Amino acid sequence: MARIGIIGGGAFGTAMACVVRRSGHEVIIWAREPEAATAINRDGANPVFLPGIALTPGISATNDLAAAAKGVDFMLLAPPAQHMRAVTGQLRPHLGRGTPVMTCSKGVERGTCALMAEVIADTLPGTPVAVLSGPSFAHDIAVDSPAGVTLACADRTIGERLTRAIGTPRFRTYLSDDVIGALIGGVLKNVIAIACGVALGMKLGESTRATLFARGLAEMARLGLAMGARLETFMGLSGAGDLNLSCNSAKSRNTSLGIALGEGGKLQDILRERVTVQEGVHSAESVAALARRHDVDMPITLAVDQVLNHGAGVAAAVARLLAHPYHYDRITVPSKETPGA
Repeated sequence: MARIGIIGGGAFGTAMACVVRRSGHEVIIWAREPEAATAINRDGANPVFLPGIALTPGISATNDLAAAAKGVDFMLLAPPAQHMRAVTGQLRPHLGRGTPVMTCSKGVERGTCALMAEVIADTLPGTPVAVLSGPSFAHDIAVDSPAGVTLACADRTIGERLTRAIGTPRFRTYLSDDVIGALIGGVLKNVIAIACGVALGMKLGESTRATLFARGLAEMARLGLAMGARLETFMGLSGAGDLNLSCNSAKSRNTSLGIALGEGGKLQDILRERVTVQEGVHSAESVAALARRHDVDMPITLAVDQVLNHGAGVAAAVARLLAHPYHYDRITVPSKETPGA
């Protein structure tokens, strides 16, 4: 039995606590919200972030970061992406040297455009980092529905250790060493899901959503390739798998936000009514900046960024997207001699 700490008492952190506890390990969650920690300890539930679900027995929670980190064999990091730097900075003095961490947060840091592994490398230098990503709604994995995820780690030995620790017959972990690819997939699926939601809200039809899915996958892969990832990663669970789940379910927070925008809602009004974080809202601007930095054609991402961060109307953004020039249908990083996909 290992002792595993989980940073973040939101929906996904709590769901992963259920997964890890079912694997037979001791689990402690650090929750920022005192009411979440109290409910987990007293009632075996997290009604604010994971309502209606009885948690796997034996999970404990705390508001004390030092207590959550004490004696752990490894840690799962599941705070909102924009809070990762602050949380891991506070965690640093409490985490044992060489203790692996696994990020479950899917986002890009605003301002720096840093991926989560880069943020962790800055704040927890020398710490082995793994990435968990794939099609896994918090509700589904909390109730033990079968799911498959990618666990990416540059160190194969550590990756295999983590895979064995959290994998079960119903939570299948597939090992990869493509950390950048797993991170890019988790980020882009949120942005493209907002675009698909807008199409649903505007009642543009299923064919439109399928087109956005396919072209969004191409954008995901092009950016990943430009940043050093491998193409096959985007055909797997942390790429096409996660994108498919997010773009084809109204349960997706990002898709449902897009639907509300497509129906004429205002972004601030929509966000004001929600407890949970829509990571695509925070990541779109940074991903657009990465596209420009790496000279990658990403018209869907840029359209989402224009709507979320630059005051563009959804109808105008769709019109500009439809006017985008035709290109060859291939997923590659365009060269100067060859037109891009």
